Amino acid sequence: MSVTDEIHKRLEAAFNPRELEVIDDSESHRGHAGYQDGGESHFNVRIRASAFEGQSRVARHRSVHKALGDIVPRIHALALDIGT
Repeated sequence: MSVTDEIHKRLEAAFNPRELEVIDDSESHRGHAGYQDGGESHFNVRIRASAFEGQSRVARHRSVHKALGDIVPRIHALALDIGT
């Protein structure tokens, strides 16, 4: 399973979002630190879920990192756009 699919699966299971977009943005970082041949090193995630309601921005980010678990150390960059 690709890292993109793993991220999508874990976030779907943890938050049952009404909107979820996981984009592998690795190719736009070719030649930069952390780039890996084959991609799957830089990701942009947009997620909207009622589970985040009432949480601070920091708490939302921590929740996503916790849901992703062992994926986070395997990638170089993770940009998060989190809302309710």
